[in-house]
Amino acid sequence: MHWTRAELAKLIDHAVLHPTHTAEDVRVGAEIAREFAIAALIVKPCHVALAADLLAGSGVALGVAIGFPHGSHAPEVKAYEARLARDQGAHEFDMVINLGALLGGEEDLLRREISMVVEAAEGGLVKVILETAYLSDEQKVRACRLVEEAGAHFVKTSTGFGPRGATVEDVRLLRQSVSSKVRVKAAGGIRTLADALRMVEAGASRIGTSSTKTILEELEY
Repeated sequence: MHWTRAELAKLIDHAVLHPTHTAEDVRVGAEIAREFAIAALIVKPCHVALAADLLAGSGVALGVAIGFPHGSHAPEVKAYEARLARDQGAHEFDMVINLGALLGGEEDLLRREISMVVEAAEGGLVKVILETAYLSDEQKVRACRLVEEAGAHFVKTSTGFGPRGATVEDVRLLRQSVSSKVRVKAAGGIRTLADALRMVEAGASRIGTSSTKTILEELEY
């Protein structure tokens, strides 16, 4: 498929999530989001209110990272974080699962925390980050099942701060492991147009990246 810049932009979530990112970085990210009319700008919880002001009227969704980057917050804390961000203007919620709970077989805890964030999001999109670099294929499949059972809208590969980011193989596996009701977001290490297109071809419906401008400017129009 030949992608136009505008078409691919609608699949991109521009991330401003590095620990060192400042309010000025959020302003630059919002300018990129507006310039290219991307799907969403994803920011840290401390920057939601600022980003909401910067994106007002743009048509770009505002997303927030929840339980980021390790996923070890109590379910109630993740739900509160999502609720507060929602009140400040967030529409999308990229939450990290409790990896220790997954590895330890605590499925009820995982369903509970995901469903609590879904409820707190009040109709907003919830994307559940699995951090696939730490998981076996069987654990990835089991996590996908739990995400769908809990009512979330996306499974997402990575935070971008783990041992590695998205791979084509993981995107394919996640796509195969959920129904058509759940979408796949690839994130982590996606820095070029070729990287992004490989993930889309493997089944990703969203691309998380901090290299939005670089990727989109590789397309002629």
